[in-house]
Amino acid sequence: MPQSFDIHNPPFDRLTHGEANDLRAALDIGYFRPGEVIVERNVASDQLHVIIKGAVEERDGDEVAAMLGPKDSFDARAVVHGVAGSRFIAGEETLCYLVPRPTVLALIRDNPGFAAFFYSEISRKLDSYSRRQQPEGMESVLRARVHDARGHPAVFIDGTATIEAAGHLMRERDNNALFVRDGERIGIVTGMNLSKAVVLDRRPLDTKVQAVSHFDVVAVEQDDFIFEALILMTRHSKRRLAVKANGSYIGVLEDIDILGLVAGNSQLVPGRIDRARGVEDLALAAQDIGRQVERLAGERVRVDAIAEITSDLNRRLVTKLFEGIAPPSIRDVGCLMIMGSEGRGEQTVRTDQDNGLLVAAPVPESDLKNFRADFTGALERFGFPSCPGDVMVRNPQWSQPVDDFIRQIKTWIMMPDDSSAMNLGIFFDAVGVTGKVELVQRAKTAMVEMMRGETAYLAHFARYIDQFAGASAGMLASIMASVGVGSDLIDIKKTGTFPIVHGIRTLSIERGVMVTPTARRIAALVTDGVLGEELGRELASALSYFMEIRLRSQLRAVKTGQREMESIVRLSELSTSDRDLLRDALRVVKQFREVIRHRYHLGLF
Repeated sequence: MPQSFDIHNPPFDRLTHGEANDLRAALDIGYFRPGEVIVERNVASDQLHVIIKGAVEERDGDEVAAMLGPKDSFDARAVVHGVAGSRFIAGEETLCYLVPRPTVLALIRDNPGFAAFFYSEISRKLDSYSRRQQPEGMESVLRARVHDARGHPAVFIDGTATIEAAGHLMRERDNNALFVRDGERIGIVTGMNLSKAVVLDRRPLDTKVQAVSHFDVVAVEQDDFIFEALILMTRHSKRRLAVKANGSYIGVLEDIDILGLVAGNSQLVPGRIDRARGVEDLALAAQDIGRQVERLAGERVRVDAIAEITSDLNRRLVTKLFEGIAPPSIRDVGCLMIMGSEGRGEQTVRTDQDNGLLVAAPVPESDLKNFRADFTGALERFGFPSCPGDVMVRNPQWSQPVDDFIRQIKTWIMMPDDSSAMNLGIFFDAVGVTGKVELVQRAKTAMVEMMRGETAYLAHFARYIDQFAGASAGMLASIMASVGVGSDLIDIKKTGTFPIVHGIRTLSIERGVMVTPTARRIAALVTDGVLGEELGRELASALSYFMEIRLRSQLRAVKTGQREMESIVRLSELSTSDRDLLRDALRVVKQFREVIRHRYHLGLF
């Protein structure tokens, strides 16, 4: 039976052929009755167990911390570090492969990739496993289709129109190439054609555009591969191709559009935002941002890099929208702010709106009313859903003079309840993106000063770290009843992301740490001596891992139209290495909860 051992099951997939043979030769098989203790807590183990059949409960006291199944392994800590962190009990009749401790230690010594599985620090394990590889670059682009590139929509002009009219149309439609109708023929004229006609050939501006157009149009179908488009460009010495669908011209593909695929469009989207002439143009740019997230994730770019790029583009988007629709009375005295995960720079796939407006002086009520409706409505058209808590510009509570807002903050602190704690937490993540950004800093500084030394309120605020504590009580078993999802599902936002974000947010308010990204807050708190270096690394790594697996769920939810599932992970679909990392990351969350409970005496609540 050892010959049937699955060598492709992580971490054994990192072994060489010779190492795999040595492992198989050393294997034994163990049988365990239901309820039998396989590994005792705080005791060493002479074997690494790999489940063949059955189920094993990982227990932390009386609590089932995890339910392990076939191909899962345990307990690496008991084998390598000499002490089991949990108690492992057979939940039913169970068969396990037994890997002797000397064999495990020899493989760890000789194979760094295999050794990564046994690191006690999740930060080292995550870095070593490096689930995401480098982007595939041009190889992935060549597998893309023409419709995956953001080309330019087809714009037509009659051949009898003047070249002056063609130039104005190009500028009006932000398009450097026009399709020219000349009887039964259809040709193309470019901005360069017009420039040469006027500057080099000295043609008058009333020259008919058909005279400077070319009718040897080279076209590609929208469903063709990008590599086919590149071949046509090379073969015909063209920098652009016409794009056809169902026999009609629908657009133009330029070489720079293909370049945009290589970079995930990250260099090109800002230009489209800057050139946007209205809300509809910005809506197209918003679609580009959404496509880019999927593309970057598909090319295995690190999730923190995806979040950074996406956050920057979303900020450009809302800034352009603000500048385009806000009347002078608001632009001159106002500051647009974004909050929540967007403010922290941790959002990938767009979720609820979290935004607001602070003004330095009173604004005509009619201007404010119209702007509130127009701004929020435009973002909804861009695909940003309304915030269930109404934390949006359209809510007067989140769009008002800064002095009034500071008084409101004081009310939230003096009269604490669930909504006030939520509002303070959301605002502490705020970032001013355009206008008088100093207004946000002024209000946030006032908030921190009000809460400084208010130990009772900080404790009240901190206790929300346990808001979803029941969601992670039995990490990988039947643990999700309290949050309304099935036993094979876990809400990664509630069980993983939120406790880290909120705990770090609480410590940052106490210590006056004003940066917004959670990773930077963690670094500042480590420097300040509030967190130990090891715990800081573990928290940052765990948060990154939660963001990564949540991104997979978000992209799946977008494709299936099930937005309510955007933070739900199906455990049965995770690989064994992912389940192992998830267990480790949730242990970090549990440890951090205890730190917060102790610091703020949450046992008194």
